[in-house]
Amino acid sequence: MKTIGYDIGSSSVKAALYDVESGRAVAQSFYPKDEMKIESPKPGWAEQNPEDWWNAVKIITKELLTVSKASADEIQAIGITYQMHGLVLVDKNQKVLRPSIIWCDSRAVEIGNEAFKAIGQEKCLGSLLNSPGNFTASKLRWVIENEPDTFDKTFKFMLPGDYIAMKLSGEITTTAQGLSEGILWNFESDEPAEFLMEHYGIKDSLLPKIVPGFGHQCSLSKGAAEDLGLKAGTPVTYRAGDQPNNAFSLDVLQPGEIASTAGTSGVVYGVTDQIKFDRLNRVNSFAHVNHTKESRKLGILLCINGTGISNSWIRKVLFDSSVSYEEMNRLAGEVKIGCYELTFLPFGNGAERMLSNLEPGSSFAGLNFNIHGRKHMVRAVLEGVAFSFYYGLNILGELGVSPNVIRAGMANMFLSGIFRDAISTLSGAVIQLYNTDGSLGAARAAAYGAGFYSSFDEAFKGLECLMTIEPDDKNKDRYSAAYSRWLKELELKLQTLVNKK
Repeated sequence: MKTIGYDIGSSSVKAALYDVESGRAVAQSFYPKDEMKIESPKPGWAEQNPEDWWNAVKIITKELLTVSKASADEIQAIGITYQMHGLVLVDKNQKVLRPSIIWCDSRAVEIGNEAFKAIGQEKCLGSLLNSPGNFTASKLRWVIENEPDTFDKTFKFMLPGDYIAMKLSGEITTTAQGLSEGILWNFESDEPAEFLMEHYGIKDSLLPKIVPGFGHQCSLSKGAAEDLGLKAGTPVTYRAGDQPNNAFSLDVLQPGEIASTAGTSGVVYGVTDQIKFDRLNRVNSFAHVNHTKESRKLGILLCINGTGISNSWIRKVLFDSSVSYEEMNRLAGEVKIGCYELTFLPFGNGAERMLSNLEPGSSFAGLNFNIHGRKHMVRAVLEGVAFSFYYGLNILGELGVSPNVIRAGMANMFLSGIFRDAISTLSGAVIQLYNTDGSLGAARAAAYGAGFYSSFDEAFKGLECLMTIEPDDKNKDRYSAAYSRWLKELELKLQTLVNKK
């Protein structure tokens, strides 16, 4: 018995074919092999064509079936995870009306700020646990204000994962967890946030049907089954945003547990059963995958937009395609901690929530033409991203979330010893790396949602810790000194932005 998990990312779409009995992946793939295109028609904007996601799903599904030689009858359930906070609009014929406004798009920041003031801080934080901010609801309001003809044609709005579920089934659905990610869920009344929708001019009829995060959501249509090579009627039994799903994939389900990821963006995600929110809106609280009205489980999410994208950018700028990330890490390892006072701010990928939605941009400081070369710049990027994680961990600490252990998948920037050593040493936390990723987590969750496992404990029997990183006490002072220089540069940049307002 097998399941498939799809991870709809902004860099690529990944998929995993999962064996329920062994708890392990049978095959995994991703597409495109180069990074998926993100359009930026104006500074601060970021859009993708949802059809590109669906085309990638079709390609990698056929690839998985070919590589694994699995039959369609063996695949009993489908799980979906997806880039959070995006907006997809369709008409009555389920035709996409405009490119998706994705997570790192900054155009709706001021719309969210104005709504926060107009509705009131206490109401927003008490009911939504967040400011409307630059999230899905505010992006939809941007369309209402700036593209009224498009909005007039809109039948339903969706998150990226809802769109894929629609393409799989022909049904338009969403989840309470998804609506919370879009800042459209009222935690006080346990229903869609009518007061925010009314403020933004969003009619109830635009909401998709709400289905459970785990359990039967919809079924694979005949047409989609033919496109994918799967069996019509195969149920979709799980859906979650990429960061709650990353936490699930690492068995981070209980209060006090911490998950992290360092893909295009970077995230630290902690679970709590307490109502927690940041009055400065630097972190955000959402319904976790196992949240219910009766058993509250919230995820506090800290996001750093400019994470893996910084690493991929420096690779494109300084090297040709033959140089791997592994080789870059080796070169960076030849440079001492602190890079001879070269620092890097990795904030060039849209408004940063943990910096109060400011956009300081990305920059090097302390560059010396007589000292610094490519390997110094690579190390500065790795350290700069790690320092941004530590900066964010200090924000979580203010909310009472101070991890002793951070779990992550053995992937992306956590493959870099410099990156993970810097975080562990500065924070004092042990980092554990596991044999999982988002698509595998979605496939495992699909098996649980289909009832193939009787408990979460049974579902995680195949999860293994591959590496443990302990703080490097002998280098603590060096990392602390480098972080202090980095922090000074960031504070100067932020103060300049504040003064301009």
